[in-house]
Amino acid sequence: MSKALLKFIRHFISNITLIFINLTIYISKKGLSLFTKTEGKSFLKTNKAMLTQSLIGLLICAFGDLFAGIILGNMTLYLESFPGLIVLIPGSIGMRGNIYGALASRIGTNLHIGTLSPELKKSDVLSQNIQSSIILTLILSISLGILAKITCRLLNFNSMSLVDFIIISSFGGLISSLVMLPTTIIIPIKSFQNGWDPDNITTPIITALGDLFTLPSILIAIYITLLIHNQILKIIVTTLIFIFTLLSFYFAYNSSSTMKKILKQNTPILFLSSLMGISAGQILNMFMPTLLRNQSLLSLVPIFSGESGGLLSILSSRLTSAIHLGIIKPTYKLSKELRENFKLILVLATIIYPLIAILVESLLYFLGTSQLSFITMILISTISGLVLIPILIFVVFNVSIFSYLHGLDPDNIDIPFETSLTDFLSNIVLIAVSIILFRLL
Repeated sequence: MSKALLKFIRHFISNITLIFINLTIYISKKGLSLFTKTEGKSFLKTNKAMLTQSLIGLLICAFGDLFAGIILGNMTLYLESFPGLIVLIPGSIGMRGNIYGALASRIGTNLHIGTLSPELKKSDVLSQNIQSSIILTLILSISLGILAKITCRLLNFNSMSLVDFIIISSFGGLISSLVMLPTTIIIPIKSFQNGWDPDNITTPIITALGDLFTLPSILIAIYITLLIHNQILKIIVTTLIFIFTLLSFYFAYNSSSTMKKILKQNTPILFLSSLMGISAGQILNMFMPTLLRNQSLLSLVPIFSGESGGLLSILSSRLTSAIHLGIIKPTYKLSKELRENFKLILVLATIIYPLIAILVESLLYFLGTSQLSFITMILISTISGLVLIPILIFVVFNVSIFSYLHGLDPDNIDIPFETSLTDFLSNIVLIAVSIILFRLL
């Protein structure tokens, strides 16, 4: 009886996963067909220089993060009504970028080395990457909810219940994945088809979309939580989420070597990334009165973190592909190629950080909610960015080389770790500069 039940559960989970995979591929194909129907205006048609490609990706990222910042700046009611929610938000935003940034990096690498067709034909490589991303989303969503509650208790912060944390985090993750999965497949494939290097543009856009769709997804998840108002029903829903996630992980882990490799290497690093994401949320929670009094600064938080992560993900993706292709040797010596990549990131940083401050303050001024001057915002963003970027370049370089030398796939390790560290450090640097240099207490 137990074997028959286990067989039925495995068959049930496999069918649900297969439906989700086929749906993702179908939506992605439809999205690609929209781009190819317009003559002369195909998505990313022209082959531009690396700097131009990266800058376009970062600008797209900036606009996505800009709206995410405006949404966050207007979520004060929810932040007050659901205590501890701000602790969950940076980790949730980071999780989308970590999971789907790593997926985009793997797709880019597979396109470069020829193991994935740019025609988007159904294949084991594509199916296993989609399935692993869904499972990782569920695992990390549950972990984030638990970690957020634990840290709130340890630091004696007022917070909502554990089941509310898990339900909001899990449903938020699944809802955002409906958009993130097809988009993560479309962008690297279409850029590859049209002569762009996916490493230059994909991860900043994916990061921006993760930032943009995370907050609306969390809001929808909050409404779902409010609909499940009965505490017993909430416990039942949470238990079902746990069971489905554990069984999905078990069957996927034992189904193929590729799935096992992705889950084995990604799960620990994503869990570590979740800890850093929750820590970033705790930093924001500690300075919540300052952020609530300064909507300009609160709105700057997502775009500053997102652009920092975008810059580092460009560098990480380029280094990963270059190492796989043998262009850069996996040694700690600074070669000419490495120095050129570092210079690129520094040039982009000097352009992007003042620009995002202008974008945020311009929109807030238009909405009538501006609280800081343009000069103050530009100085806060630029100084914070130029303090942060050299630290992160050092981290990316060492993590990329270390992971490769120790037999780990940099596509699975680098982006999740580095973007989470970016979220953590960017919040510290941004708030420290604001308080120390501009006395925004």
